Amino acid sequence: MATTPRMPLVDQTARSAFGAIRGHDGDLSQRFSEMYACFWHQGELDLTTKETVRIRNARITDCGY
Repeated sequence: MATTPRMPLVDQTARSAFGAIRGHDGDLSQRFSEMYACFWHQGELDLTTKETVRIRNARITDCGY
């Protein structure tokens, strides 16, 4: 999996390409942030397990974020 964004960045000075790409649709960006917060703060798994899975997945997919 490539780490090069497939969409142009909204803000070329942004620290994160992920955040700059989300800027294309503010409503979608807000909803994603709410969903992501629920993922991290609710559920059956503890935060340590979730973080371990996140790091492992990033390594497997060669995620640059």
